[in-house]
Amino acid sequence: MVDADSHDKSKRRSSVSRRRFVQAAGASGVAMGLAGCIQSQDDGGNGNGNGNGSGGGGNSEQLDPGSVNNDVTIQWAADSRVADNSDRIIEALRSAGMPDNISIDILGGSQVTDDRENQYQTWLNSGQEEPTLLMTDSGWTIPFIVRDQLQNLGQSLPSDMVSTVNNNYFQASVETAKHPDSGDLYAIPLFPDFPTVQYRKDLVTQAGYDPEGNNWATESMTWKDFNSMIADVVQQNDDVQMGFNFQAASYEGLSCCDFNEFITGWGGAYFGDHSNLFGPVGDRPITVNEEPVLQSIRMIRTFIHGQNDEHSLDGYQRISPEAVLQWQEDPSKAPFDNGNAVALRNWPYSIVENGAEENYGEDLGVMPIPYAVTPDEAEYEGAGGPSAALGGWHISMNPNSSTEKKNAAAAVIQAMMTDDFNLAMFEILGWIPPKPELLNSDRASNVPVIGRYLDSLKVAGENAVPRPVTAVWSQQSDQIAQEVNATYSQGKSPEDAMSSLQSTLEQIEQNA
Repeated sequence: MVDADSHDKSKRRSSVSRRRFVQAAGASGVAMGLAGCIQSQDDGGNGNGNGNGSGGGGNSEQLDPGSVNNDVTIQWAADSRVADNSDRIIEALRSAGMPDNISIDILGGSQVTDDRENQYQTWLNSGQEEPTLLMTDSGWTIPFIVRDQLQNLGQSLPSDMVSTVNNNYFQASVETAKHPDSGDLYAIPLFPDFPTVQYRKDLVTQAGYDPEGNNWATESMTWKDFNSMIADVVQQNDDVQMGFNFQAASYEGLSCCDFNEFITGWGGAYFGDHSNLFGPVGDRPITVNEEPVLQSIRMIRTFIHGQNDEHSLDGYQRISPEAVLQWQEDPSKAPFDNGNAVALRNWPYSIVENGAEENYGEDLGVMPIPYAVTPDEAEYEGAGGPSAALGGWHISMNPNSSTEKKNAAAAVIQAMMTDDFNLAMFEILGWIPPKPELLNSDRASNVPVIGRYLDSLKVAGENAVPRPVTAVWSQQSDQIAQEVNATYSQGKSPEDAMSSLQSTLEQIEQNA
């Protein structure tokens, strides 16, 4: 544990502190699938993002959502689920105020976020005027922004729309929609996404634990208590072979999400204070080779290999299968679906599926991700306590489109920003409303299945941790995933792996 007094907290910048991400009461989440976490391995950029797009996201002519007098059709690049529900979604937009003379052609892109990113890169590099609206992953919107490939909405939309986003939206999402230098808004959050730990409440209760009485749904437990509980439940149930499943394959999900959560919960970080998440690249500390990060690795090695591991952590037991080293989201979820695991770290789409009456129903429990040290005990601002990797998607605008189509797109965005549309999308697709206060509404709580778990998801949202997205993140993410997977699998000691990673990340930063 790091002595908090050893760090000068008075000098910390707190512009993206996760303790300040939620300006209104509460925040919550449901998933649209795996896309909330998985990011492209190729940002398609030029390293430092000096504007290789032909359109220029600096384009900031003033747009007027009420100026469209002619019939206009615009294209919206979304995904297959949006396209499959186009009738209901367009009806929701009409109800939310989208003018009758504006029509939308929804393009059903791939559910694989990498494919969508690459397609957008091709369109924008060639100066293509359509699609006018682009649904962009919060994990790779910033690289498009710094390459000047998106419309500057902060300068183009009416000021009341911009202030609504800045004041009323889930701020963790908003930070991933802004230019890291100017702070201008280039995208509007459509929905955030957060992971939790889902568990078999029936097995836990039979083992003598009291989730309701101890407020597991909202009061995160320590990793040590969680580890002890899971080991005990497995020991009492011969039919359950696995305790805690998560994702530790060498892929984006490890670096952006699972490892990010583990180190944050131990008080560690990639780049020190979370005000450094989005840069400045080359002028921020690299802090992966520090004791909180090493302790988190020792803990996970103990989860996987037990006390026989030479780098095991005292006080912890083996609770996870070695298969986690090859698992992404769905493979880690399958044993839990089949009744062969006690707990699972995953996104809310898993809650929707396993909380259905034909599956576990109300026997599905949900809790915030555990932690090892409190925020007061953590070395860095934004670290400590429960943490949940931030996923989600935004709506962005193609700067190459005509002014008439941009004005029409601004009218569509205006409808998308209404409470009515946000809640309708929660009902239609499970999109988490981007405004925290909407999760306190009766309409949200009445959404089947997920409505039971809003309190847990609010805690996850209040403790959301974005991945440190910059123009060099995809390079860094690859190296993080490789080194972490190598040490989790006992191929390297924690010290050797993080020393190597420290050097690699510093080299990438200096060469940016």
